[in-house]
Amino acid sequence: MFNLNRTIATPKLWNKKKSLQQQQPRRSPFFFLSLSLLSLLVFFFLTYISIPKSLFSTSSKTVNAALSPQYPHCTTQIPGEKFLWYAPHSGFSNQLSEFKNAILMAGILNRTLIVPPILDHHAVVLGSCPKFRVQSAKEIRLSVWDHINELIRSERLLCFNRLCSTLWRQHVVKFDWRSQRYITRDIQESSITNQLQYWLTPFGVPSFCFVYIFTSLCRYVSMADIIDISSLLSSSLVRAIDFRVFVSLWCGLNMDLVCSNELNAQQSMVGSLRQCGSLLSGIDGNIDRCLFAVDEDCRTTVWTYQNDEVDGVLDSFQPDEQLKNKKKISYVRRRRNVYKTLGPGSEAESATVLAFGSLFTAPYKGSDLYIDIQKAPGDLKIKSLIKKIEFLPFVPEIISSGKQFAMQSIKAPFLCAQLRLLDGQFKNHWKATFLGLKQKLDSLRQAGSRPIHIFVMTDLPQGNWTGSYLGDLARDSANFKLYFLREDLFVMKTAKKLALAGHGLRFESVPASLDAVAKLEKHCSPDIVPDVLLYIEETVCSCASLGFVGTAGSTIAETIEVMRKYGSCSIPTPTTS
Repeated sequence: MFNLNRTIATPKLWNKKKSLQQQQPRRSPFFFLSLSLLSLLVFFFLTYISIPKSLFSTSSKTVNAALSPQYPHCTTQIPGEKFLWYAPHSGFSNQLSEFKNAILMAGILNRTLIVPPILDHHAVVLGSCPKFRVQSAKEIRLSVWDHINELIRSERLLCFNRLCSTLWRQHVVKFDWRSQRYITRDIQESSITNQLQYWLTPFGVPSFCFVYIFTSLCRYVSMADIIDISSLLSSSLVRAIDFRVFVSLWCGLNMDLVCSNELNAQQSMVGSLRQCGSLLSGIDGNIDRCLFAVDEDCRTTVWTYQNDEVDGVLDSFQPDEQLKNKKKISYVRRRRNVYKTLGPGSEAESATVLAFGSLFTAPYKGSDLYIDIQKAPGDLKIKSLIKKIEFLPFVPEIISSGKQFAMQSIKAPFLCAQLRLLDGQFKNHWKATFLGLKQKLDSLRQAGSRPIHIFVMTDLPQGNWTGSYLGDLARDSANFKLYFLREDLFVMKTAKKLALAGHGLRFESVPASLDAVAKLEKHCSPDIVPDVLLYIEETVCSCASLGFVGTAGSTIAETIEVMRKYGSCSIPTPTTS
């Protein structure tokens, strides 16, 4: 009898003390040289971190007094162009949903979309729209600015010591965020402890690199590095510019100094970023002909377009009396036409940058949380755009890898099981999640031959499958054959191809920005490859000919369903070598 309930053995803790006693590192002839170099690196590192984080971010409650009253950043090197910025948040699937909404808003308002990076999973959270408990638009813009600057700072730090970077890349393949372990070429996985230094020093990574290594794990990956928006740009449905390129022009950054090791260059960049963040985040409010910060959020507004409603009419979803009394809130949600409110003839029209907060929306109680634009019968361009953004494919490198794994590793018709078991609400619904899979497998067993091939996509580490339904399936090799992806050389090969492709800096639809793009490519080539495991897994699931079983309520499952609906697996791609 298969066990659908959650019974997981407690993982054994790694005994660091015992391991250190059993094996003592041998001192090499370079020990004292490494010690000296370590001291030198620590000096530079302390100099770097001594610059207050508040200089990079602008989350202070006080207004930045250093901001010039003339607002020099308002005059960009792209005259006549108007931009749209927003604050993405939460996991990748939510960020992708917001990206689609941003494309739609940019198209309606005829603005150039500033394409953001992919934020770390839940580095920024919105809150709950149904409970009327969210960060304000200003707060979430500040949070996003802080996090993006962490990504930019980490990328700059990677440029700081090329020697360490080179030695590190020679031996370390990838840092696995799920298991918090490094994957290495020369040795097996190493935990994040002093043992990492013990293991890697004999392979040519000197001890002075380790301070540098642990401050360089983050990376900047543009949404356009992962999502293919080329068809939107080629059809002129929307214009776009990479966030790094925009900031280099808006903030007046000298791109020749972005990866400079000189302290004066770093301080100059800090000052520029500080003023730029203060302005772009809207903490100083609206600035005539420069910035218009949209402060309406899901507590007060549902954006519409061409829906034949009276502008400003009450939305059908409002906070109930119990919530009003309990939380002491007085919000009133109104449906507002985004074109009339923020388009031609509005106060926002003349602003160079229109800055939204969150653009997340979802159906809720007969309405939508923030954006309700399903059709545009009187605007053929927007009507076409709405249809196109229903499905935005991954870039060719990711699709090719997913198809390759399905064809060359599984080599048979298979079922995909997406099982989200550890995050948030999902950790309390194991039985329901496994029940859906069991019912599907029972149906396949009655209808076809065995074993049934299953591609498993889960956040539960394989070592913790014991006692769960997954563990039962893995043991029953006569009836089931399980496949899954790891952070291995196959995934790394895809990541390296993606880093070399650099799609995020090659889509510019603003000709005047091409010089800034060239400088970014020249001075800040990627040193750490992107994490692409999730995207390849989703592509493999889109190729599952026996069907798909996803976790109810998971946005990842929703993304895969859309990919399957639009035939993502059948998209022609270059041959993968």
